[in-house]
Amino acid sequence: MTASNPSNSNLPSLKIQRVDAREGSADVLLSLRQKLSPAGDVVSPRGRALTEKVFGKPLTPVEVVQTICHDVKTEGTAALLRYCQSLDNAELSAAELRVPAEALEQAHAEADPKLIESIRRIRDNITEFQTAILHQDVTIEPRPGVRLTQRYVPLERIGVCVPGGAAAYPSTVLMTVVPAQVAGVKQIAVVAPPTKFGAYNTDMLATCHELGVTEVYRMGGAQAVAAMAYGCDCIEPVHKIVGPGNLFVALAKKHVFGAVDIDSFAGPSEVIVIADGTARADYIAADLLAQAEHSPGSAILITWDEALIDAVHDELAKQVVQLERNELTVDSLEAFGALILVRDEQQACELTDDFAPEHLHIETANPRELIAKIHNSGAAFLGHHTPVALGDYAAGPSHVLPTGGTCTWAAGLSSNSFLRSGSITEFDEPALKQIAPDVERLAEKEGLTAHARSVSIRR
Repeated sequence: MTASNPSNSNLPSLKIQRVDAREGSADVLLSLRQKLSPAGDVVSPRGRALTEKVFGKPLTPVEVVQTICHDVKTEGTAALLRYCQSLDNAELSAAELRVPAEALEQAHAEADPKLIESIRRIRDNITEFQTAILHQDVTIEPRPGVRLTQRYVPLERIGVCVPGGAAAYPSTVLMTVVPAQVAGVKQIAVVAPPTKFGAYNTDMLATCHELGVTEVYRMGGAQAVAAMAYGCDCIEPVHKIVGPGNLFVALAKKHVFGAVDIDSFAGPSEVIVIADGTARADYIAADLLAQAEHSPGSAILITWDEALIDAVHDELAKQVVQLERNELTVDSLEAFGALILVRDEQQACELTDDFAPEHLHIETANPRELIAKIHNSGAAFLGHHTPVALGDYAAGPSHVLPTGGTCTWAAGLSSNSFLRSGSITEFDEPALKQIAPDVERLAEKEGLTAHARSVSIRR
């Protein structure tokens, strides 16, 4: 049921975009998609000042990342330490980059026991889901003497980026490390910036220790990505880098792709909430605020219930003042949020598919019917009692998801992301003789006579 509108008299001004899309397309979604793109050509005044201080000239984020990655690749640990000092203000020696085992053990001992209990339950939830979806080898014998197998082999060594600028993220450790462990990855290196929210955070370190991660490094940003990709004295190179981060981390992952694999080129977090008159305005507002507090984070409501727009706007204004990060959240709502009125369910589904959101929350009377009409979402959450935060923290699927509309072709992180697939082919002599004419004919048509002879010589 739609919540009634409270009085606006005591509510702060909230300039979130309102869009009536009933008579046409919602161009605001295209505008938001462009603003949320991690193109790497926009930098804050603080970031510009730091860039000029460190590099002696104004550089774009892309140029910053190219410089850092080149320096770490060519100079190794010396460049890594230099950027830890100049960018993170951390004076570290090479020996101090890796968190010692004693510090991991101490963090685990000092952590809230209730937190450790939650970590264990969440680990079990993730393990159960990721094990159920894990690819298994497939073998067929289509004809006598022919045996064909598609096998899946875990990557040997992966790197995990854990943010630590404005908040600590033990959830990221869970959502990246556990799927990798389910896949069978033996070596997992975790990097986090040398900050109180990163590699010096008790909860993050305790989570690593609880999951059996022994390689944790005090490094962040593009320099950490480069160190994992290319290797240096203090860290061996990895085969794949996963995990979220700021613009510089995203650009660095894009830069090193090819030397290593990456999970995705991710931008700001996003949610679209589709709601009807059965939804509660206070629930919807809480769901939008949860995404906006990432700052930047895009929070969009799409509904065909006009009264719900007003009710949600008032709830947003009422609830945002109660948040710790309310100023940043308001900025995010006003820059990347929207309340969109559409004609009906069908238009709601069409607009959602066009935007292709990272998170999709359907709060309607018939969420399963609507999700069947929508192809493009990184992760979908159905019903009034399934907030996105369940997926962020505990349900089982990973919260590392494609953003920026890339879910039209990209998938979220899972245990299968850490498997390398390859085929195995086995023929006996009679089977070879049966298929040989087809191979020889095609090879000769392509002018590859050595290919043809490698078959014909055997019969």
